[in-house]
Amino acid sequence: MSTPRATTSTGVDCFYVYGTVSQEPTINANLHVGKAEIATAVAEAAPFSPVCRVYAPIYRQVTVAGLLAHPDLNFGAAETVTAYDSIRSGFEDFLAQGSDGRPFVLTGHSQGAALGILLLERLVDDVPALRRRLVAAILLGGNVEVPPGQLVGGTFRHIPACSHTGEPGCVIAYSSFPSLPPADSLFGRPGQGVSLQSDQFAKAGREVLCVNPAALSGGAGTLDPAFPARGAQATPWVSYPGLYSARCAQGDGASWLEVTKATGAGDRRPLISEQLGPQYGYHVDDLDVAAGNLVGDVAAAERGWSTAHGSGG
Repeated sequence: MSTPRATTSTGVDCFYVYGTVSQEPTINANLHVGKAEIATAVAEAAPFSPVCRVYAPIYRQVTVAGLLAHPDLNFGAAETVTAYDSIRSGFEDFLAQGSDGRPFVLTGHSQGAALGILLLERLVDDVPALRRRLVAAILLGGNVEVPPGQLVGGTFRHIPACSHTGEPGCVIAYSSFPSLPPADSLFGRPGQGVSLQSDQFAKAGREVLCVNPAALSGGAGTLDPAFPARGAQATPWVSYPGLYSARCAQGDGASWLEVTKATGAGDRRPLISEQLGPQYGYHVDDLDVAAGNLVGDVAAAERGWSTAHGSGG
């Protein structure tokens, strides 16, 4: 995959909230920009730079050490409130000044998706003027929830799930697994795991949203991955065309993006794995495995937004 180049031609901004990466020994990170934060922003935010102007603010997230020591942290915990208050400050500044009234995309992964859910729910969902500026939301591994079979009405009252290519003002959300997530999974099951970080405790009458980035209207689709390159590479990303397909699946109270190898036995290209165990599935690669699809989805949503609002921004 060629190196994404930043654009000045689009009138759209992307606000990115990174997941749990801080290596600080405290429960909440400081505001130092470390190697882990930079690497994650390069891998997950920079691919969007051809279609929007990317903002990736540092915030006082719950660190890796913090989550290992306190795996039961929920939004009622002071440490999670600290993380939210920190990123909320950056988002409010972005909306009021940094973005200068332009349309925007909100992207987040893992803890970043959980906090992104709170940002949209508390600051955007009930504000028509801000909903009008929302081009798309990409919230991966964060458990956006809806009533069973519905596109809206759970986590968000007004912001629906995306249901077709080019639809503006909607959300793409999923957690990727090779098959049914286990009963104690942190993702794909309502009212548990990462749901607790965004103040979502109800299990009854809810399901975790899955929108296939390769087929927004439903069914299966071929994924277009972009993985960070390792070693001496001419480009910071590599792609494996045609290697994976995906579909949204449901079963035993769970909803997930089921990712499968799409080529024959002779294909020796490296495969993703459940790096952190079955509870996490393909969580580490949620964005990477479909980066090309997601960038294309954002580009189409920008065109849809421009058509709907009669302006390029």
